[in-house]
Order: sequence, then C-alpha cells, then structure tokens
Amino acid sequence: MILQLYLARRWLRQFAVIAGAFLAILFLIDLIEQIRRFGPQGVGLPGTAAMAALNIAGGFYSILPLITLLSGIALFLSLSRSSEMVAIRASGRSGMRSLAAPAISAVIAGFVAVGVLNPIVAGTTKRFDAMVARIHTGGTQTVSLGEGAVWLRQGLPGQTARTRAGGPADASDGPTARQAPADLPATGEQAAGQVVIRATRASPDATTLYDATFLVFDRGTGPTRRIEAQAARLERGSWLLTGVKEWPLEAPNPEAAALSGPALRLPTDLTADRIRDGFGAPEAVPIWQLASFISGLERAGFSALRHRVWLQMELARPLLMGAMILVAAAFTMRPVRGRRVGVLVLGAFVAGVGLFFLRNLAQVLGESGQVPPALAALAPPAVAALLALALLLRLEDG
Repeated sequence: MILQLYLARRWLRQFAVIAGAFLAILFLIDLIEQIRRFGPQGVGLPGTAAMAALNIAGGFYSILPLITLLSGIALFLSLSRSSEMVAIRASGRSGMRSLAAPAISAVIAGFVAVGVLNPIVAGTTKRFDAMVARIHTGGTQTVSLGEGAVWLRQGLPGQTARTRAGGPADASDGPTARQAPADLPATGEQAAGQVVIRATRASPDATTLYDATFLVFDRGTGPTRRIEAQAARLERGSWLLTGVKEWPLEAPNPEAAALSGPALRLPTDLTADRIRDGFGAPEAVPIWQLASFISGLERAGFSALRHRVWLQMELARPLLMGAMILVAAAFTMRPVRGRRVGVLVLGAFVAGVGLFFLRNLAQVLGESGQVPPALAALAPPAVAALLALALLLRLEDG
C-alpha cells in the first residue's frame, strides 16, 4: 500500500508540474490574441488579461488527456532512470501491479475534472462569450430556454415593414381588429430599441418559431408594440411573420387599435447560427445541468444530439485519462537507455495524440448521427486501453 501511494504521489506531482506549465503557456498565447483582437476597440491590458484567463479554461480542460499522457511518460521515465522500477520488480511486485496506482489516480483525476472543473469551465465560457458579445453588439442578443418556451432578445436596427390586410382599425369598430383588402404594404420607421421574443417551440434548424410573441421596446420609453404570429420565419436580415395580430401599446385602447394581417416583416441582425450558438455550446452547460438542458432543447423542438454526444464524452473522460496512462506505460515502463529513449517517448506521444484525435473523430461521427453517442464516447478509450494492456502483458515478465 505504501508503494502504491508513493507511485500515485509521484504521478500527481508530475501532473501538477506539467499542468502548471501548460496553463502559463496557454495564458501568454491567449493574452497576445486578446490584445490583438480587442486592443484596438479600447479594451486595456487588465480587461484582455481577464478575458484570456476566462478563455484558457476551456482549452486547458480539453487537453487534460494529453497532460495525463505526458505526466505518465515523465513518471515512468523517471522511475526507469533512477532504477526504481528495477527495484520494484526485484522486490517481487509485477509491473502491472505498479501500474495500478497511477492509472487509478488518473481515473480519479478524471472524475474530479468532470465534477468540478467542468462547471467552472462552463461558467468561464459563458462569461467570456458575454464579454465578447458586449464588446461587439452591446449585449443585445440573448437566447434561453424556459419551461416549454423559447426566449430570444435582439436589437432592432432598422425598419419594420408590414404587409397588411388593411389600415388600422378604428376605435369605434370595437375590440376586434378589422380585416381589409390585402396587398397594401406599408413601411414605417422604428426607433432603435430591443425586441423580446417568446415562442412555444422552434424548428430544429432554428429558422422558424411557432406561436411567437414579439414585444418591441423603444429606447428609453418602454414597450411600444406587441405582435403575435402563428409562425415567424428567419430570413436574411428580417423575421417574416405570418398570421399576425399587432397591438400598439402606446394607444389608449390597444385592443381597439389592433391590426390583423397575413404577414409582417421585422428587421433583425440574428442568424440561425447565432440562435443555435446562443443556447450555448455543450461545453458551456455544466455537467450537472446537461440532462435537463437536453430535455428543454427537445421540448422546444431543437435537436439535442450534439449535447447528448458531449454528455457521453464527459462521462467517458475518466476512462480516457486512465487509458492515456496505459498508453504511456506500454512504451516507457521498461528499462530504457541511449537513443532508444527518444524513440519510445516519441512512440508513446504519437500513440496518445492518435487516441486524442480518434476520440475527436468519434465525437464528430456521433454528432452527425453516424454512430450512437455512447459508442462514440466509449469505443476509443476502451480500444486504446485494451491494446495497451495487451502490449504490456506481452512484455511483462513477472
């Protein structure tokens, strides 16, 4: 037990040193990139440094398996150079038993990463995206899921063009808006403001909203119009609303002044990609909330396949980190001398990087629906672990 704790402690030390070095390098690289991007827009060094610190969390989290691989290589090389592995074998312990401690430590580190680092990365990713959106657009675009509803917020940059079924209903005509002959398009200027959109559901590609309500807010004066539509289709630069009823909220009796018409065009700077991205990349959702977030996406009519694959990938991350230790051990957990050291280290690194990219390829296949999400997540680390164990058993002599 003492030996196992010693090996686990040695691996954790190597892991901490390499992780710290990568954090410093990532921060410096990202700081330069943020200064290049946002320095001309008036963001000072403290602001760009804060943005770099927020942004590197996701990159660091994504390369944790490679850090695990490098720490495993460093551990077994140090044990070999100091002849500690020879002494361990001479004491009657097999190499496979010695491998158990760092492998289990890597799996535990993977669970800690998923349970603790994942929510931290989700929070920093959201904060970074919000800061970028505030710099570029003033923070006027927001997308969220409510209980059985989709909520959006956008700026209102231009004009609203209306294809009406007639003019405004006269107040004396009663509470129901009057229908008049069609094809009388009208265009009115709309002061810059914001629009809050609520829809019961959306199409999977985020281009059509159903049973949508648009609340138009004028800058400084509050809500000015309420528009309800049976469907709202996102086109280039505008929403095309069909089955429309509009209430001018500034009128003394909005219902009496309401308009009904077959179509209305409302300007927007939203795109389908921005709407989909507004729900957050899967990595921007904490692992503890991901299952309920997936259910909300599916209730709203969106495809949650990408998020399902990400959930399975996160659950398989501890297995992937354990497999990286096995890959490192398969190449370097043996007496090494001279030029052979470089060849074995290179082989371990290439095999680990190959596993890393194979996992990314499996994730792409899962997101495209080519393979089931669980298979895409579990197959690469499982195959790598079995191959590494087969090589270790072939080389093991005690």
